[in-house]
Amino acid sequence: MSIIYVLIPIAMLFVMIAVAIFFWAVKSEQFDDLDRQSVSILFDDEAKKPQQADDLANKPE
Repeated sequence: MSIIYVLIPIAMLFVMIAVAIFFWAVKSEQFDDLDRQSVSILFDDEAKKPQQADDLANKPE
């Protein structure tokens, strides 16, 4: 029964930390644009042009 006196404050501490992290995320605007991240995986960051065979042959060593 005495373990409950230890576990309840630890559980309350975890809840307070989780609430603090949630409010920090809201304050730092983490949840403002939820649609951009779901679409950003579909597109490349920069266009990569393929190397041609003659570019590789003329490359100085």
